[in-house]
Amino acid sequence: MLDPTRLRLLREFAEHGTMTAVGEVCGMTSSAVSQQLATLEREAKVPLFERAGRRVRLTAEGQRLVRHAHIVLNALDAAEEDLRSAATPRGPVRVACFATAAVHRLLPAIAAARTRHPGLHVIVYELEPREAVEALRDGDCDLGITFTYSLIPEDPPPGVSRRPLGVEPIMIALPVGHPAANGAVDLRLLREESWTAGSQGTTDHEMLNRACALAGFRPNVIHTADDYALALRMVREGLGAALVPELVATVVGVPDGVVLRPISTIGITRNTHALVRTVTPAVNAVLGLLGD
Repeated sequence: MLDPTRLRLLREFAEHGTMTAVGEVCGMTSSAVSQQLATLEREAKVPLFERAGRRVRLTAEGQRLVRHAHIVLNALDAAEEDLRSAATPRGPVRVACFATAAVHRLLPAIAAARTRHPGLHVIVYELEPREAVEALRDGDCDLGITFTYSLIPEDPPPGVSRRPLGVEPIMIALPVGHPAANGAVDLRLLREESWTAGSQGTTDHEMLNRACALAGFRPNVIHTADDYALALRMVREGLGAALVPELVATVVGVPDGVVLRPISTIGITRNTHALVRTVTPAVNAVLGLLGD
């Protein structure tokens, strides 16, 4: 029978890549980690590791066992938490969430929890999607609310399940009086436009690049802003067009002098998800409230 403690070490090795790093994370020496993983290899009766120069890497069988380890260890964690929580949702649930979803979904869910689940205590961490995934993977939160764009599909990381929460279109923000602002906007007409986008390397920036590429041009990004309220005010001041999710109009508000228009060239959506590693009664309760 495979030992769960050694499976945890294997999972950490898949994440961190060296025996030394696993030892630092788990409070062990690298030689102790190596011995434990060698024992796991004997238990598995297949080679889990192979030499790659001076380093060691997982074999195909080792990678397969890592996938099983995620399932087994998540089930064990859920069993332990279930026994502690029984059937009544109670205790803290740490939720990592991006700002607009926190205002639109999470805060109303917390308000409803006070009446429906008085023993539940939701703790909010405002984090961008990639940070939320890291926090979930590292055990620093219990539930992550993230988003992906239809033009940039992403799979959840191993051992994490994903549940859809909502879909909204991406709109284009233009100053009032802009020649293209009369109705649905053909991006091809904005070939010479200046743009405000998210910071370089963010999915917002990449989403603009891909949308414009499909329209046959590369956007002239002059300014960057990761805050939608700031981006909309930059549009009002004539600093360039911007792409924003429709929900921004509800959560942030559209300032005077700015209009949001649909895009006729291509349908782009922002898809909001809940990411969960270990399902417990408390986490399920929060998921139910988010769905409501």
